[in-house]
Amino acid sequence: MNAEKRKMKILAIHGYYQSGPIFRSKLGSLRKGFKNIEFIFAEAPHEVPPEQFAKDGEDTVAGKGWWFNTEKYYFKATEPSNLSVGYEESLAYIEKLIHEKGPFDGILGFSQGASFVSILCALQQKKLSPINFKFAVLISGFKSLCALHAEFYDEPIDLPTLHVYGETDRIIPTETSKELSDLFINRKIIIHEGGHYVPSKKSIYQDFFNEMNINNL
Repeated sequence: MNAEKRKMKILAIHGYYQSGPIFRSKLGSLRKGFKNIEFIFAEAPHEVPPEQFAKDGEDTVAGKGWWFNTEKYYFKATEPSNLSVGYEESLAYIEKLIHEKGPFDGILGFSQGASFVSILCALQQKKLSPINFKFAVLISGFKSLCALHAEFYDEPIDLPTLHVYGETDRIIPTETSKELSDLFINRKIIIHEGGHYVPSKKSIYQDFFNEMNINNL
């Protein structure tokens, strides 16, 4: 009698001003659509100042961030900076999470989470971290414009990747996501008609996940 085939395991990294539970909710359709995949949701260790997104007289839910590029603990993806406040703590957290709950077959990130994933891919290739995964999915990704992160984008990265972004994204411009995807040698690109969100259509990810499932398990 054949042993039951194990599930593929993916570490999911949320975007800026999100959280693990929020991202889990946003990936609800994917989790239900891919029952052969176990998603483990990370949560950034840094709280975003609520006033960054608060409107007059409106309460906001505390969100998390992986690093900040201003002294006021704000983050703006399209602004160059010499700061990456909190990045080292976030990297240590991810390495600890991988050690405790891994190994992971793949890693998936959205927005700032996808930017973080691109850095993790570079760290793995450069052997600067004990992390180890076989593929990555980057949704609405972008290169970090922090000067301290420039070293992570100085060479092509040879890792199977799926890049997903929206042609009407007003938060992360399409050309920015394309620039990041160009860094990866073994890449697939899906451009959807929407904006800055994780598209829920199973068909967007199906072929890539099937290929990774066959090759890596």
